Amino acid sequence: MTVFSKNLKRLRIAKNLTQEQAAEALGISTQTVSRWECNTTLPDVTILPKIAALYCVTIDDLYKETSVAYANYAQRLCSVFENSHKPEDFLRADVEYKKLLKSGEHTTEDLRSYGFLYQKMMQVCIKKAEEIFNQAIQQGPAEAPEAYWATQRQKIYFLSQIGRNQECIEKFLPLVEADSIELQEWICLIQAYFFAKDYDTAWKWIKKAEEKFPESAMLHIYAGDVLRATKHYDKAFPHWERALEMEPDWTAAAWSMACCYEELGNYAKAYEIYNQIAGNLKIQGFEAEVDLPRARANKCRERISQ
Repeated sequence: MTVFSKNLKRLRIAKNLTQEQAAEALGISTQTVSRWECNTTLPDVTILPKIAALYCVTIDDLYKETSVAYANYAQRLCSVFENSHKPEDFLRADVEYKKLLKSGEHTTEDLRSYGFLYQKMMQVCIKKAEEIFNQAIQQGPAEAPEAYWATQRQKIYFLSQIGRNQECIEKFLPLVEADSIELQEWICLIQAYFFAKDYDTAWKWIKKAEEKFPESAMLHIYAGDVLRATKHYDKAFPHWERALEMEPDWTAAAWSMACCYEELGNYAKAYEIYNQIAGNLKIQGFEAEVDLPRARANKCRERISQ
């Protein structure tokens, strides 16, 4: 007998299936299963995925001497992704777990391993995101300064989400303390402190930056955001309004205003601004980006009618 035929029998027994039950699940005759296991005939390659899924292994496992039957196919695919780190393997496992949960036949171990699948994918995504951000930053600001600094700010936000704020502070603090003439380096430092929720220090550097860069709309946006975070709402709005006066097409200030109004329970004003943002984005041709402010506007409208 070949390894393949031995595996078919061993895996079937491990799953507590008779030849009749396996045949019924595969839509074939019991005699066909018997012939496979006796190595009299081989299954067509088109049915191999179905056999592998029935015995909760991969197709490759059918040819391995050390193959083990997992509790279910989802758990086996999870182990495949754990080793490969390939997004396509994650998606395959995710599909199987969704089927398992929908059937209602899942166990606590299935839920644990499903959570582990997403945890592992998160780690893969974090590593990949950092690699891509670094690749963009390494190209420098010369050719595309706006994209370069947007990437720097995006990376700061990204690192703050995984608890690595201090890295960003340590990167930009020496530059700013050396009295950098690059506004964006000041912005990055302020953003790093903001995401670290060190609002007092963020505010200190905002005030210093305003002396050096008095015509920066972005500084006014961060000033408003810091004041909002510290609940000085009445002082926040003038900064956002000033930013919009300086850069009418920017949505960041308008978005902060709308969110603040919503936070304060002024849903009518928030509804108005969200709609303005959606309208401006549509005019600029950003059709996909329109959906979010419209959804927020609709949420505010619902709150108004309640």
